[in-house]
Amino acid sequence: MDNVQLTGKQKKFLDYIVDFKFENEIWPTYRQIADEFGYRSPNSVTQNLQSLLKKGYLVKTDENEYELDARFNRKKKKSAVMQTEEPTYGGIPVRGIISAGFLQEAVESNLGDITLKHLFPNLHKLFALRVAGQSMRDANINDGDFVLLVDDDIKDGDIGAVMYDGQTSLKRIYYGPNGLRLEPANEEYQDIKIEPGIFEEVRIIGKYVGHVNRSGIYKSVHQKAS
Repeated sequence: MDNVQLTGKQKKFLDYIVDFKFENEIWPTYRQIADEFGYRSPNSVTQNLQSLLKKGYLVKTDENEYELDARFNRKKKKSAVMQTEEPTYGGIPVRGIISAGFLQEAVESNLGDITLKHLFPNLHKLFALRVAGQSMRDANINDGDFVLLVDDDIKDGDIGAVMYDGQTSLKRIYYGPNGLRLEPANEEYQDIKIEPGIFEEVRIIGKYVGHVNRSGIYKSVHQKAS
């Protein structure tokens, strides 16, 4: 395609995103992009993304996330070597019983599967958002992770996602007489205080119940007490 509208740096930035998504089937995180180009701040990543958006190389999805324009859609090339499809799983097979006390004879049996319904009883309420930023790092929630949220009440001190004035944030939420205090889990970030006016609305998007990354699924065992 013709890239005359892009500067040299913007073209390298775009090429990196296109190649990364083609190889990994997922967007690079802000941290990965910053490391690739030596940016000191995630703001530099945001500025480049916004430039590509204005020039029509990126679009915004219904979820207000960046996505490549349709012209960049690629299909993976099929190898001449015989292809094998990955098996699909309905869950994790439970193959028997293991003693956690004295040594006992192994008991092998088909005890069914562990599914997401076992891990998250409120599966019908569950949805995910991808994290951008490191303000919840000390809660083991990092840039690029997928946080799992449920549409449920949030108690004082719970981690949750909030939307206010068109902006969103994942923080530990505390209720005050005039609004909310959003507490990060990273000392490099400051609390956010929201005191909406009479015609303004704060929306709780969801309550954090766990997160997913390349290492696995992490379920929130308990929330911080108020």
